[in-house]
Amino acid sequence: MPEAETQEPVLRRGRSIRYRLLAIALLPTLVILPLLLVATMARWEAKFDALLTSKVNADLTIAHQYLARILENTGEHLSALTGSVAFREAAARDGGAGLAAYLEENRTRLGLDFLFLVQRHGMATEPVGLAGLAGLRTDWPVLHAALAGEPKTAIDIFSQQELAAISPELAARAKLELVPTPNAVATDRASETRGMVVHSASPARLPDGSRAALVGGILLNQNLVFIDTINDLVYRAASLPEGSQGTATLFLEDVRISTNVRLFEGKRALGTRVSAAVRQTVLDEGRVWLDSAFVVNDWYVSAYEPISDSFGKRVGMLYVGFLEAPFARAKTETIIGIVVAFLLVTAASVPIFLRWARAIFKPLERMTGTIAKVEQGDLGARSGLTDGSDEIGRVAVHLDSLLDQLQQRDRDLRSWNDELNDRVAERTRELELANRQLEATTKQLIMSEKLAAIGEITAGVAHEINNPIAVMQGNLDVVRSVLGDHADDVSTELRLIDEQIHRVNQIVTKLLQFAKPEEYAGYVERHHVADVISDCLPLVQHLLGKADIAVERDDDATRQVLMNRTELQQVLINLIVNAIHAMPDGGKLRLASRDEPRNGRDGIVLDVTDTGIGMSPELVSRIFDPFFTTKRRDGTGLGLSISQTLITRQGGTLAVESKPGKGTTFSIWLPEAA
Repeated sequence: MPEAETQEPVLRRGRSIRYRLLAIALLPTLVILPLLLVATMARWEAKFDALLTSKVNADLTIAHQYLARILENTGEHLSALTGSVAFREAAARDGGAGLAAYLEENRTRLGLDFLFLVQRHGMATEPVGLAGLAGLRTDWPVLHAALAGEPKTAIDIFSQQELAAISPELAARAKLELVPTPNAVATDRASETRGMVVHSASPARLPDGSRAALVGGILLNQNLVFIDTINDLVYRAASLPEGSQGTATLFLEDVRISTNVRLFEGKRALGTRVSAAVRQTVLDEGRVWLDSAFVVNDWYVSAYEPISDSFGKRVGMLYVGFLEAPFARAKTETIIGIVVAFLLVTAASVPIFLRWARAIFKPLERMTGTIAKVEQGDLGARSGLTDGSDEIGRVAVHLDSLLDQLQQRDRDLRSWNDELNDRVAERTRELELANRQLEATTKQLIMSEKLAAIGEITAGVAHEINNPIAVMQGNLDVVRSVLGDHADDVSTELRLIDEQIHRVNQIVTKLLQFAKPEEYAGYVERHHVADVISDCLPLVQHLLGKADIAVERDDDATRQVLMNRTELQQVLINLIVNAIHAMPDGGKLRLASRDEPRNGRDGIVLDVTDTGIGMSPELVSRIFDPFFTTKRRDGTGLGLSISQTLITRQGGTLAVESKPGKGTTFSIWLPEAA
């Protein structure tokens, strides 16, 4: 009985270990690997579908380029015809009587469905060359461009009457009976009689000097050569897997007017219509469709793009696509094959895992029992395993050794417990003090890093701007050398460029000076403020015109000021640009100067006043702070701060008065030049 009682908990623990080991052994194979497999297959399927979409998009690009080439070739043929000697001779021969025969001959040669001449008489236009052309429209943008001297080619939609006026044959060829199509937008029309035409016109001069336009075109309705050529270009032999089929279609609005899609064997799906979803996306919204779509009687990986006429209206669609079924079947077969292979590998590997696990279970059960006794307080319990030939045996031997050490260390730990508690308390106090010191040091480091970053940014700006400015200055000298004596004709412009290049250099210097003002010093000179204002206005004229701002000047100052001209110009331009930004809806900018003494010194005042949105007292109190800006992404916050520094350095002042909704006035006072 005692022996049975001691073995019972060991057996119970052994069963628990066995189940957990089995779970650990089988988890990667039966759980994790299937999840990874599913995720991999899902990603592969998404990539596979993306590749199909990418291919059909590339196919659509080829079809689009072919259609564009048809338009380009038609325009080039007509331009070559109107520029030929034969055309001029035919137009001059017998008063133009031979022109119709000449045009008919070239229409046949060029493969056009119509070719005629439109002549302008005053403000009216009159088609000539064939009977019945007087009923044609003359308001086509293509025709207007040609009569204005510019050749143009576009896709246009001709009514049945217009086609009949050119040729009854074209009207008959354009007509298509509509075939009821599932999922299409409901319509009460029974047929499509309009024609989609490659419409081209080229300017021409008649012998009497009058303007004319040579007009030609190709009817695309039931133009099977056109659509089959696109299909052959896009889907050459062996470009698709066996069982798939490439198709191409031209739509007039949502009606197939030229296609190689089969309604049934031997009959093309002419007159069928596109689905409402595709029509909404492509014709109504003007977006390209790249997705699966049900085409007549099967699912295709499809690409549709809108076609616009010369008026800019979406009038049709160009489509290419290929059968989706072979690709879907290939995906399914691949997935089934992978799943079957996984199941076979799993079925073969699980028995092997189970046999290997049995050799581990028994020694682990004994060690588990020993550990249970120790947990109950029996520190003298041992596993008794002495075979250390494998990892489990060595673990058992090591466990017994550890238990021996545990008994000894348990006694030591009890004696060290009190001492350890005292040390922990002492170290805790030290850590709290160290944390407070670390926080203070961190704040100092952050401030140091900010200051270092400002220095790095300043050096980088100087280097990156000065190099291109040097190139610009060198090339400006080359321009002067090339112009020679003609340089005097643009001396003012060249001088302004010189000044602005110099100004950029000065701006870089000022930015450096803002960071380290003690290391820089400028030079000063005497000027009349009115002259500096006159130099500034051309530089901001484009901004003034764009914002519809009127400039008012009042130059009453008679005294000169002593200041670096570029620095003063920099300050004025900064204030003017700020004023322009304050008047986004237009307004008036007033630039006024007057003589005014202050504090016993003669000087001048320069006011820059706008009628803009104004500023609140809170903003006025902060606008001269470095890096403070109200322009969000467009401002740096340095402009007014630098401007105030430049004025103050010359003994002057820069002040501001502003009221919300009433405008703002910046006033510069500078002492008179001695």
